[in-house]
Amino acid sequence: MITSFSLSCTQEVKKDAVQGFYQSEFFKRVQMESVFDDSKTFVDMKPNVSKQKILEIYENEKLHPDFNLKKFVDKYFTTTKSIKSNFITDSTKNMYQHISSMWPVLTRNADKFHPYGSRIPLPYPYVVPGGRFREIYYWDSYFTMQGLLVDGKRELAQHMVDNFSFLIDSLGFIPNGNRNYYLSRSQPPFYTLMVTALAKGDSAIVNRYSSYILKEYNYWMKGEDKIEGIYKPINAVFKTNDGTFLNRYWDYKNSPREESFKEDSLLAKNNPLENSEKLYKNLRSAAASGWDFSSRWYKKDKVFASTSTIEIAPIDLNCLLYFMERQIANSFSAKKDSIGKSLYLKKALKRKKFIQKQFWNSEVQFFTDYTIYGKKPSAKLTLAGVYPLFFKIATKEQAELVKNRLISDFLQPGGLLTTLTYSGQQWDAPNGWAPLQYMSVIGLLNYGYKEEAREIIKRWLALNEKVYTSTGKMMEKYNVVDTHLLSGGGEYQTQDGFGWTNGVALSFKKLLDTIN
Repeated sequence: MITSFSLSCTQEVKKDAVQGFYQSEFFKRVQMESVFDDSKTFVDMKPNVSKQKILEIYENEKLHPDFNLKKFVDKYFTTTKSIKSNFITDSTKNMYQHISSMWPVLTRNADKFHPYGSRIPLPYPYVVPGGRFREIYYWDSYFTMQGLLVDGKRELAQHMVDNFSFLIDSLGFIPNGNRNYYLSRSQPPFYTLMVTALAKGDSAIVNRYSSYILKEYNYWMKGEDKIEGIYKPINAVFKTNDGTFLNRYWDYKNSPREESFKEDSLLAKNNPLENSEKLYKNLRSAAASGWDFSSRWYKKDKVFASTSTIEIAPIDLNCLLYFMERQIANSFSAKKDSIGKSLYLKKALKRKKFIQKQFWNSEVQFFTDYTIYGKKPSAKLTLAGVYPLFFKIATKEQAELVKNRLISDFLQPGGLLTTLTYSGQQWDAPNGWAPLQYMSVIGLLNYGYKEEAREIIKRWLALNEKVYTSTGKMMEKYNVVDTHLLSGGGEYQTQDGFGWTNGVALSFKKLLDTIN
């Protein structure tokens, strides 16, 4: 049961985020002077007294000749360790046994409220990704749940769903992660898929969570009723010339990300021709996509500072919203509410039609993102193009062409590339990511392409096993082109743990036994 104490704790952490600490001179100094190698370290530390008190002490001491910023931080903050150092891999276990043994390591009990920390307390146990990621993450959790369900840990999977329900209930949406510095954005809305995975075909279970699904949907559609013109977005939503409502990834702030403050600030400083606030908005919105970062969002080739996330209607996001609309329609149907059912079914079918026609790039014969102001599909090929197959939106002809493109261009010795561009960003070549392998495989199976799905699974698991044998670890991402190298790119080192890789590996192993 979600207690009033838990709700009040959430509101206290939310209030703390907007009281100016992240805008203070002290916070900016700690981040810009690289007191810690990783900008996320500081925002995750627990203050020993109130942040307001720390700021007051700082103002009194900062001009002292012997003032040392690092020593000051060490005195008033407690460091949270990464999730890796205390676990020793048992070399007698194979990879799958290792994954099963990692669940207790990655599981956190219901949170105890810390009056000064950045963590948003959750009322039930949950699984974190691992490494520097010491909190729950939204879209990661769907893929992690696949492994929990394979391993028979249904109660923990249920707790994951109930925690997200709690966040929707108390905040109105699911933030990027349960930290107060994530309160301005969400992530790809996989909550409805989590519910259906938990339900396993039991409509009564899905209906039990229907009010939360609708509330999250309303978060993504906020401002829909205020839109006056076509292709004039408000927040995360806009209307097309045929009256279809589409969505984009969106963050409500336009300042450097607190957990990557130095990186964002320097990017803006080194690119003075770019509007800093606009750049920050686009970087934050890319983080909301989960693809932080990728050439997928670039307006100019090879120019990171040209990231223009908010000018793109992403294919993955709009497929996810289509699925939400279908489930909402089903829930109204279960309540014998024909008006509600008709309304949301109409929304879903309208979005589906637009995806089939306008997100389809006939030149490259693949689903791509849709450019809001260009009013046409993007020319960039990314693995997000498999989402219409996962949600059975694609026609049979489109699915076959997507399959052909996957095999001819994306498939590598270790699995599927994220994009076909080598940009140095982590959501680009040569990297492959577990969630995108999963979406691709299920999408192919939905259209009967068993041989191709089986080949992707085998290559991906072989790479996972190879890296595990040599390192004793499961990784956040993998180099699928040169399987002798680890992945790279991005703002931080490749992390081990790792929630969604573990979940997909167990799911794939089970799936291999069922593909005839």
